[in-house]
Order: sequence, then C-alpha cells, then structure tokens
Amino acid sequence: MKKKYLFIVILLIAVQNVIAQVTFKTTVSKTELGLNERLRIEFSIDRQGGDDFTPPDFKNFKVLAGPSQSSSFSSINGKTSYKLTYTYILQPTAKGNFTIPSATVTYENEVIKSNTVRISVTDAIEIPEDPNDPRYLAQQNVHLVAEVSDLSPYVGESISVVYKLYVDINQVNVQNTRETSSPSFNGFWNQNIDVKKWVAKNGTYGGKPHRYVIVRKTVLIPHKSGNLEIEPLEMEITAGVPIGRRDFFGNMLMNDVNFTLTSGKKIIRVKELPSENKPFNFSGAVGDFKFRVTPSKTDLKANESAQIKVELSGEGNLKLVKLPGISTPNGLEVYEPEHKENITTSLNGLSGSVFDQYAVVPQSRGKFKIPGVSFSYFNPKEEKYYSIETDPIMLNALQGRDIADEPIVSGKQDVIINEGDIRYIHLKTDFVSTLKEEDFFLSDLFYLLMILPLLSIPLGIFIGKKKRQRDSDIIGNKRRKADRLARKYLSQARKQLGKKEAFYIALEKALHNYLKAKLHVETSEISREKIAEILDKKQVDEKTIEEFGKVLENCDYARYTPSTDVMMKLEYENAKKVIAKIDKQL
Repeated sequence: MKKKYLFIVILLIAVQNVIAQVTFKTTVSKTELGLNERLRIEFSIDRQGGDDFTPPDFKNFKVLAGPSQSSSFSSINGKTSYKLTYTYILQPTAKGNFTIPSATVTYENEVIKSNTVRISVTDAIEIPEDPNDPRYLAQQNVHLVAEVSDLSPYVGESISVVYKLYVDINQVNVQNTRETSSPSFNGFWNQNIDVKKWVAKNGTYGGKPHRYVIVRKTVLIPHKSGNLEIEPLEMEITAGVPIGRRDFFGNMLMNDVNFTLTSGKKIIRVKELPSENKPFNFSGAVGDFKFRVTPSKTDLKANESAQIKVELSGEGNLKLVKLPGISTPNGLEVYEPEHKENITTSLNGLSGSVFDQYAVVPQSRGKFKIPGVSFSYFNPKEEKYYSIETDPIMLNALQGRDIADEPIVSGKQDVIINEGDIRYIHLKTDFVSTLKEEDFFLSDLFYLLMILPLLSIPLGIFIGKKKRQRDSDIIGNKRRKADRLARKYLSQARKQLGKKEAFYIALEKALHNYLKAKLHVETSEISREKIAEILDKKQVDEKTIEEFGKVLENCDYARYTPSTDVMMKLEYENAKKVIAKIDKQL
C-alpha cells in the first residue's frame, strides 16, 4: 500500500516538474514609444498542446492587427525546440505609464499566465524620412484625398465632397483599410451617397500614374455664411512593401506595415446671398426651379372635394424649402395639406420635385376664386433672383343633390334576397363525405407495404458490399478526398468574389488540390516546372499546360495588385475551363 502512495507522489512531482518547465512569456518591440508609434507585442509558449489562448485587456491601446499565429520547430543534435507565438500590433490612445496584464493559456488542464509588461507612452515624435523604411515608403505612395466640387458656394447651394484613395501599385500593395474617424460637417446639411463597391480606376497624383478608388461621397448644403470647416476622414491602412525577394513559388515577399492616413481639413468660404433685388417673399430656395399650382378639377358638386397641388420641381435645395400656402375665400373649406417628395441625390446635388396637396370642399353652390401664389428663388449659376406668380384658380360648384333632399324612410322595408349581399345565407352545401368506402386492412397498399422491407434486404447487402470495397481502396479514397477539396475551394472562391485577397487564396488552393487529386503529387512537389513536366508526360497538350500555368501566375500576381470584380470573375471562369480541358485529355 505504501508503495502505491509513493508511486502517486513521484508521479505528481514529475507532472509538476513538467509544468514548471513550460515557458509562457510576453515580449514587446519597445517599452517606450511616442503617441503616434506602433507597438508589437508577442505571447510565446514553448510547448505543444497549449490551448484556449486568452489575450489581456489592451486598455489605453487600439488593436491595429492581430492576433496572427505562427509556430516554429527545430531539432539540432537530438535536442528539439518548439515555439508557438501570438502577435498583435497596438497603437496607444493616451499618454502615460501603462501596464499590459498577463495573457493566459491552458496546458494539460492547467491555466498558465504570462508576465506583465510596463509601457511608457510619450508625446508624438517626428518620424525620420528614411527611404529604406517600409512604413515611410508606404506613406509616400498611398494618399487619401478629399475633392470638393466648389470651395466658395452661396448659402443654400449644393456642393459635393468625394474622398479618394490613391495608390502607386508599382511601389506598394494596399491589403486592408478601416475607417477610424468619420468627417463632421458642422454648418452644413449633409447626405451620404452610398458607395456599394470600390472600383479601381486609373488616375494621377503628384504627376505620377496611380490607381484610385472612391471610398465615400457626400452632398453638402451650407446653411450659414462664413468660413466653415470640413473635418478630415481618417483611415487605418495595412500595406505590403516589396522587399526584393520571392518565395518558393515565385511570389513577391512583402513587409506589412500599418499607418494612419487623413484627408486633411477643408475650408469652405460660404458667400452670403446678395441683398440687392432680393424679393420680399424670398424664403431661401436656391437652385433652378419650376413652380406651379394646379387643380384636379374645376367643376364640382356641392360637398364634393377637389385637390389643389402646389408643386416645386428642378435642381437645388429641395429638402430645405418651405412651400407657400394657398388662400381660399369664404364658403370653401380647406384641409391640412399632404406633403410628398420625389428627390434624387447625386454629386450634382438634389433634383426632383416636392409638393403640398390640399383638399378643398365647397360648402354651397357658386363660383370660388383661389388667388395666385407667388414664389421666389435664387439661381447661383446666374447669380440672379427669380419670381414666379401663378394664375388664379376658378372653382365652379354646380347645383347638386343636398343631404336634406334624401328621402327618409320609416317603418319596415322589404328585404330582397341577393346572393351578392354579404348577409345572404346559403341553404345548400357542396360538402363531400371524407369516409372511404374501402378499408386499408388487407388492401393492395397494405400488402405492398408488408413486402417492401423484405425487398430492401438484398439492396442493403449490395450497398454494404460496395461500401466495404470503396473503404478498402486507400489510394482511391485519397484521390476522392483531394477532388472534394478542390471543388470545395473552387466553391469557396466563388463565394469570395469581390474580396480580392480571400478570393485568390481560395482559387490557388483549389488549383493545388486539383493537382493532388489528378496527378498524385504532394504539396511539396507543386511547382510550375514540376506541373508542366507531369502534365506533359500525361500527354496534355502544350497550350493547355500554358493556360494552367497562366492561371496560377495570375493568382500570384493579382493578390498584390488592385483587381476588379470583373477580373476576378474572369479568373474564376478561366480556372473552370482549364480544369475541364485537363480532365478531358487525362
């Protein structure tokens, strides 16, 4: 019995020693940094089997990237080492001395904590202009620009702001963007125009060719004069800078950097509307308009209503204009108007129409005159006021049957039976009995259902035999598995259309798994030269081999250059066609 307890104690001590040897530590790229600098923090464990990694609370820091996971394994002179690392990129949000708490990981059912790290954040520092610094290179070749259609509009005149991201694709590859601060438009009425997709176009910046995308479009209407500020749009950019080397597959190796871009403030000098020749009834309408007042009808009976529409159409600040009302004489009852808008917003401003619709009802016979309505507006292009006066509207209320003339019926009335009346009661039905004449027991269906289980026994034996044969085919199973993976990744690529990085990764995986399925090669053997050699031995024609290599090459190249949805769809279709060609020849 004592030996048993001794064995348990020795085992517990051994386990404790193993756990004690596990190292889980936190390291940082620097312990003192400026407010505008980045911090790389790594959490590393030197044992396999560490699960449930939980990062600390990065209070006073903003996570720019991560977690990215990497592992390494080496064996030198019989001594092995392993390292699993979780990496984050942080940016401080405030100055001061901060402590980053411990991260945790579970190893053999024990929770292990890393060490804490103390960080000192100082004022923002000036970053030196080092031409060899990847971050400096990225910042010099990626630009966020706010383009304003008019820097000196009138009060009430529509202008537009278009935010564009320019990239020199020969120097840098933008991989990810994130809006961190939206612009504010104090002193403006504003409305965003939805940008559904980013479409890359050719342009120039600083006299050099660039590719650009429109990231945001906004229409503004100033409602006061003076110098008004448009606060900047701020974006977090992740970009890859080529380091001049390529990987095993010939892909260009990139050094990824994170930085912040702003569009900068814009000053809009808003002009006051001229006071000279300003109409007395001017209410702030600015644009180019048409104004009209129209009735739905002019002849009507007593107690019958007509619709009077007061409508403004054209281009300008339609949503900010208050339409003038109508005046009605005695004997004509008018109700509160119904307001409706049909307005389209574009970079040219607001266009369409707005109207108030009044319901008027004459209370007696006679003719009623609705006076004309006046409306004034300012045209900013011509810098001139316009006034419009509509014609009066004459309503003629004809002799009609008055309510007092309706006959009053007292006593009983005959009820006419009418099948269209909701109160009519049907006395006959079309119900059909649900009772079946033939009983199910001992019927033909009864015997058929009895025999079916017996007939399924031979079928089950046959299916089981085929399954055992298939399971024993190890090589065939590997091929089928790889083929399924190829279809899976090709399907995944189709789902990722529109997302450049994810699409080309999925498409490349699909092509590699197809090769593994059809040519029986391992991942380590997949290179363009090896692929061409094996396909040639399989008697695949040279043109098809070139097409397959071209698709692989395009996947590599397109991941580091801007790509449109049309280009991605074309690459997907090319991949399908070349796989079909190789299948046919094999």
